[in-house]
Amino acid sequence: QVQLVESGGGLVQPGGSLRLSCAASGRIFSINVMGWYRQAPGKERELVATITSGGSTNYADSVKGRFTISRDNAKNTAYLQMNSLKPEDTAIYYCNMINLRTYWGKGTLVTVSP
Repeated sequence: QVQLVESGGGLVQPGGSLRLSCAASGRIFSINVMGWYRQAPGKERELVATITSGGSTNYADSVKGRFTISRDNAKNTAYLQMNSLKPEDTAIYYCNMINLRTYWGKGTLVTVSP
């Protein structure tokens, strides 16, 4: 079993930055994939970015050049640095880990508003 705990969400003005963290605990294998997804009001959950334990990354087109995913394998923690935030980035951001099976955190709210 794996537990994921997100932190770092909040209210930010357009053009601002936030850094999300996701701490994983439990039975974690050395080879896994961590990622961030988001769900805006009235919309389906969508991929934001993923990163493998080897450091390979993948981004949604809507965040390329603005968001950066990273991880610290020693701490089993993934990060999402979000810059140049837009109102359309407002959503609940969920951490995800694929570790033989798929695990989800409870989410952290990001609100981008003047």
